[in-house]
Amino acid sequence: MRTRYSFPLIVILFISLSSCVSPEKLVERGNYEAAIEVAARRLAGKKNKKTKFVLALEEAFQKANQRDLSAADRLKRQHRPENWARIHEHYLSIRKRQEAVAPLLPLVSKEGIKANFRFVKVDELEMESREKAAEFHYAEAKRLLRDARQGEDRLAARRAYAELDRIRQYFSRYRDVEQLQEEALYLGTTHILVSMRQEAPVAIPNAFERELTAIAVQDMNSQWKVYHTRPVEGLTYDYEVVMRINRIEISPGLVREREYEETAVVEDGWEYVLDANGNVAKDSLGNDITQPREVTVRALILENYQKKTARVSGRLEFVDRSTDNLIHTEPLFAEAVFENYAATFRGDKRALSKQSRQRIGNQPVPFPSEEVLLLQAVERLKPFVKREIAGARRMI
Repeated sequence: MRTRYSFPLIVILFISLSSCVSPEKLVERGNYEAAIEVAARRLAGKKNKKTKFVLALEEAFQKANQRDLSAADRLKRQHRPENWARIHEHYLSIRKRQEAVAPLLPLVSKEGIKANFRFVKVDELEMESREKAAEFHYAEAKRLLRDARQGEDRLAARRAYAELDRIRQYFSRYRDVEQLQEEALYLGTTHILVSMRQEAPVAIPNAFERELTAIAVQDMNSQWKVYHTRPVEGLTYDYEVVMRINRIEISPGLVREREYEETAVVEDGWEYVLDANGNVAKDSLGNDITQPREVTVRALILENYQKKTARVSGRLEFVDRSTDNLIHTEPLFAEAVFENYAATFRGDKRALSKQSRQRIGNQPVPFPSEEVLLLQAVERLKPFVKREIAGARRMI
């Protein structure tokens, strides 16, 4: 498992560790950047500068610059255009290093030893490498875009976009990069149409398709994938997600009545406790003994139950529009249920259960229309469709 640290924490950790290591030791280990950082920090603002830190900074600076110059020269001799980005990084390191040391100059220790820093004239070198690196990425992008146009290769277009994006680290504006990126974005984007096919042998309300395709697919859009629920004229779609509805069932309104009795044992006043001889029992003080009287009460409930359902089923198909091949399918099903309980009773209300009490007083209501139930089923179907589309991103 990869552990993530925030940048400030890394800096604090680095400073804590480096403060325990002398710049001289870091130079011996070849860790010149750390040696420069530690030595510069210990020298900055000090009136009496320690000679060992001055000499360590001088040596680390010289060796780090020489290492970068040698690496850049070695890469140049290979005559490979793709090396210019790495060459530029070496020259950029030299620039940053020299800018970090410059505020300390002149650097003289308390013993009078003056550090000798040989600065590299890096401006022209850095500019050359910057231009050459940008030229390489530009040429690569043009080649990849040509492949994308000829072979309708979306991946090539996306790689071209990335190459053009790398140029921005060298130049904020460069040739026609913006226009080429727009083209790469267009060629590299996958367009997906989400549509519906109604194949059930029943008439459906006009709002059915409108509501079913009113799925908020826009929040699934990314840089390289765009979803549509309405076809755009002139746009070629790469994939289509088809909600194929082949069965719609709406039950007739069911009304069922039933009569049932409920009983309960409840307390109803009190009564005397009798002894074995049938006389009223007495307590130790001679008082009559009484107890709660329990009786069984009854209630007769007349219940009216209403039910009506709408079921929508079919399958969700993922189609590659370039080949018309079906690449994936999932079953679709959603149900909307209307239920209503109404009840009246005769008898003792104390006999009613909690469930019966909740139904007492309700009235029968008109059944919802078929359109209303169908649209409720559609609302239950839409989240499922959206989840399936989101889960199929790797396929399309």
